[in-house]
Amino acid sequence: MDQENNKINKTLKFSFFDGIFASLMTGFTNDYFVPFLLVIGGTARSIGILSALPNLFGALAQAKTPDIVEKVRSRKKIIIGFVLLQALMLLPVIFLDLFGKLNQTLFIACVILFTSFNAIASPAWGSLMSDLVHGDKRGSYFGWRNKTLGFITVIASFAAGYILYVMKNINIFAGFIIIFSAAFIFRMISCYFLTRMHEPHCEYKEKDYFTVFDFLARARESNFAKFVFFISLMSFSVNLCSPFFAVLMLEDLHFSYLIYIIVVSMANLTIHFMTDRWGRLADRTGNLRILKFVTPLIALVPLLWLINRSPLFLMGAQIFSGFAWAGFNLCATNFIYDAVSPGKRTRCIAYFNMFNGLAVCLGALLGGFLIQKLPPLLGYKILTIVLISSVLRLIVGIFMPMMLKEVKPVDEVSNTDLFFSVIGIKAVFRIGED
Repeated sequence: MDQENNKINKTLKFSFFDGIFASLMTGFTNDYFVPFLLVIGGTARSIGILSALPNLFGALAQAKTPDIVEKVRSRKKIIIGFVLLQALMLLPVIFLDLFGKLNQTLFIACVILFTSFNAIASPAWGSLMSDLVHGDKRGSYFGWRNKTLGFITVIASFAAGYILYVMKNINIFAGFIIIFSAAFIFRMISCYFLTRMHEPHCEYKEKDYFTVFDFLARARESNFAKFVFFISLMSFSVNLCSPFFAVLMLEDLHFSYLIYIIVVSMANLTIHFMTDRWGRLADRTGNLRILKFVTPLIALVPLLWLINRSPLFLMGAQIFSGFAWAGFNLCATNFIYDAVSPGKRTRCIAYFNMFNGLAVCLGALLGGFLIQKLPPLLGYKILTIVLISSVLRLIVGIFMPMMLKEVKPVDEVSNTDLFFSVIGIKAVFRIGED
């Protein structure tokens, strides 16, 4: 038992090192795919396609992850193999850009593969990590982990933004080559640490097998299926407008790369600052309780962009956004870990990610279509989509959680106590006290 615990502790350490370099890669890529597409001539329509198709292909690919894992009988091998493939997808972008041969179609194709390979690895990684962390500690552990690695992502995003800011007056294409090359190196290092991880045995039983159609057939009575549809509908509502905020800031409001990444990073920074607070509360009050509290707040976020679009105001709006999204992102993931047994976890995570990815894709495609057809609001067509997104988020966020049940014993807590507890005023209330 002590030997197994030692292996688990070492594995969590290697996983954290993997997370550091994976976060550096994320900081140098995710917020810069859209700006790069704009540099090579992208439009609002192509931005919608860039946001939609990688999620579509990633979602469809994940449906096969459980079958691949059960055939290979190793989650670790699947993770390493597809993370390596993800890293390699940055090389065509770098070299085609270097020789001036990169166009929008080739770039979007590379991003599709980049995203899809990571998506295939994701359910296996989630299943493996949930086996390594005890159920009573998942909220606090993943809260701490996400917070720490999130700060690294934000720092990396700032670094990449500063590189582009400096290189814009020299050679902006060279700037993107630099950040994408660094991202490739970071991902290769993270892949090395994945090879050092220990994989606990996971028994795959015939009773744990179920198809997507079996999942859909049980939608009416399955708490987990209802949860998947809730998160997917939220993702659809959010992605009607979220891919186009970069276009609004860079093209319409004419923000510099530095101002752009500062505004974007305010949400990310707040998410990572608040995640461990939400995690500790979720261990005691339940993930569903947190989700019910934050989803109406998420619905209000787009409305702040209608009030004022100055960089300083938007930084404040992003801080509010990060506060709500921190609880949502963490608790949505941990709810899955709590709701399903280890043998079904890879499959459940895959199906969750598949439906969520499809919703992201449909939202982005519909948003890209509507932005061409709807009249402008306050001078910008994007803001019309923003208003529609806010209304849909509110409807989904209020009514869908009513259909769900918490999956573990938890403490009761009011909205007031929950709010003051998460912002750190605990002494007055019981939540968070031993």
